[in-house]
Formats: sequence, C-alpha cells, structure tokens
Amino acid sequence: MFTRPSLGLAEIAWRWTFGLAAISLLTFSVLQYLNTLPVGPGDLFLLKTGHPLLVSRAIAHILQGSAFRAAKAALLLLLLLSLAWVVIASWSRMMTVTALVDYFREDQAKKAELADIPKYRPRSPLGLNLLRVLMAAAATLGVFGAFVLSKAASPPTNPSPGSAALIFLTLLMGIFLAWSFLNWILSLAAIFAVAEGSLTFSAISKAVDLWRMRSVSVLAASTWFGLAHFVVFVIASSIIAVPLGFAGMLPPAIVLGGVLLVILLYFAAADFLYAGRMAAYVAMIQSPPEPIAPPDPPPQLNSDRPANPPAPIARMDRDELILSDIPMLPESSG
Repeated sequence: MFTRPSLGLAEIAWRWTFGLAAISLLTFSVLQYLNTLPVGPGDLFLLKTGHPLLVSRAIAHILQGSAFRAAKAALLLLLLLSLAWVVIASWSRMMTVTALVDYFREDQAKKAELADIPKYRPRSPLGLNLLRVLMAAAATLGVFGAFVLSKAASPPTNPSPGSAALIFLTLLMGIFLAWSFLNWILSLAAIFAVAEGSLTFSAISKAVDLWRMRSVSVLAASTWFGLAHFVVFVIASSIIAVPLGFAGMLPPAIVLGGVLLVILLYFAAADFLYAGRMAAYVAMIQSPPEPIAPPDPPPQLNSDRPANPPAPIARMDRDELILSDIPMLPESSG
C-alpha cells in the first residue's frame, strides 16, 4: 500500500470516474424526464400556494400517466450502467492485478528467470463481473420477496407489525450475508482469472480452494482490513459532525462543501484499503505454500544380518555325566 501508492490511486481513479459518470447520467436523465412532464396553469397555481395538500395534488396530477415511462427509462439506464460497469471494472481489475503480480514476481523472476507468465483471458473477468451484477439483481428481487412475505404475515384482518418486521429483518440479514459472501468469492476469483489466466468457473473453484486451504490467512487479512475500514468510518463520522455543527452560523454552501469533502476523503481511504486487501490476497496466491515436514522414515534393517537370527546353541560340558555313564542299581529280590 505504501511502496506502490499508485495502485491505490488507480483503484480510486476508476471507481470515482465511473461514479461521477453514473451520477451525471442519472442527473441528466431525471432532468430530461422532468422536462417532459406537462404542467398546466392549474398545477402551477396549486404549486405556488405552498399548501402541502394542494402541492401534493398538483404533483400527483403532473405525474399521472408517466409512471410507466419513468420505469422504462430507469430500467434502460440501470441496464446500460450495469454493462458499462462490467466492462470498466473488468479492464481496471486486469490492470491492477497485473501490476500486483509483477510486483510480487519481481524478485522471483530475477532469481529463477520465470518465463511461463500466463496469458490473460479478458473473458474471465467479464464473466465474473457479469455474475456479480446478476447476483446483485437476484439479491434485489430477494429483498422485494422478503417484503411480500413479511406483509403476508400481517394481514389486515389480524395485523401483527412486530412479527412482520421481525420476518423482514431476518430475511434481509440472510440475503445480505449470502450476497456479501458470494460477492467476495467472485471478487477473489477475479485475481485468479488475471494472475493465472483461469477461466470463469475455474477461477471460482480456485478461490474456494484458497478459502478452504488458507482460511486462517484469508480471515486474518479480511479482519485487519475490515477493522481499519471501521476505524476510518468512525473517524469520518466524527469529523463530519464539525461542519454540521456550524450549520446555523455558516452559509449552506460552505457546510455542504465540508460534508462532501469528508465523504470524499472517506471513500478515498476505503478504496485505498480495498487495494491493500487485494494486494494481500495476491501475495497469498503468489507465495509458495508452506512445506510439510515429511514423516520420519522407519529404521532400516541391516541386509547382512538375517531378520530372525537363530537361537544360540548351548555348548556341551564334556565332564558332565550322561545317562549311559550312571551305574545301574541292583534289582531288589522279591
């Protein structure tokens, strides 16, 4: 993170560029949509009254019949932004991971003269990011499904808002955890797709293998960077209260500028930490696995010596009497 700060700056550059383009396009689309809405003299009169009820009636009359057109425009805009994000994120990930791989391979290449650098496959990062977009869409549909199920648990005839809220929050937490884990696996698989030239599903398999075989190292890196991110969030939340405290004494433009500056600094620090965590994963992949000590070999027997030596033969004592040398006793008579 500190020896190659350009990697963190590159991560910030592509994320902020896409974010600025998306916000600009969204703002332009909203303004163009508002320009197409018909505003009659009666609606203009109700808006000038300033009464909440009359203003709401005027807005409802203005928006009448344009909901379907707004939904089509929003769907088209979301589809185009998703496709643009897939292309830009894939290209940017290839550049950043390639730089990280070259950095960690620098010493190894000088010593071992590695020439078998894998060929990158641009289709693999594209497929992984497309899966991330589809997974985000599935999570969004899951949130709507959780809302429908929680609403069904509290019918109008027997309302139970507590049970409905509990069901919705439980389902929402499960959807969020599942989406977070799968999104993390796919982002980790992008490193294998670039560093080793793996195909889409092969990269996912290798990411799962890394999680399974080096779970302690992966958890350690994720935990430390997560704690750093949390500390940055706490600091930014504390600093943002400073310009808000002067809201009554300073002009609104200065207060808004101070809040936006703190938010931008927080996003920059978060993207910088993301680049550092990605560098930690690349270091794990490029570093060789820890050697496993072989078991002690069994003791080898001497081939010249027989496995079961014969029992030693006892020497005979020549002075010892044998049965034939013992004199016969006379037989006793009747």
